[in-house]
Amino acid sequence: MNISRGFLLTGAVYLLIGIALGGHMGASGDHSLAPVHAHINLLGFTLMTIFGLAYRLIPGLNAGWLGVAQFWLHQIGGLVLLVALYLLMSGTLPPETVGPVMPVAEGMVLLSAIFWLANLWRAAR
Repeated sequence: MNISRGFLLTGAVYLLIGIALGGHMGASGDHSLAPVHAHINLLGFTLMTIFGLAYRLIPGLNAGWLGVAQFWLHQIGGLVLLVALYLLMSGTLPPETVGPVMPVAEGMVLLSAIFWLANLWRAAR
């Protein structure tokens, strides 16, 4: 698996989603989804691009299972978290429905960050 390519391509997709949401908010004048927009840009575009560039610049990050686990935890946790945040902030689903899902997704993103740190500690010496 090419982890760098995966992060970079996924980050580019989130960039387009973030731009589209920002354009929609600007055109409509409704900025109630600004927190969703910010999370899409930070968790999606910015972090994934940084991860992708780091995996390209530090080849040792690709060795072992930590990189693959970090990639998938961030992908799944981030996507679930962003969708849940959208459903909550847009009023599509009540907090009682979305609320229990968010800590699980946040935990996946946190575990991904822990794997990132462990992988950096191991590979970037």
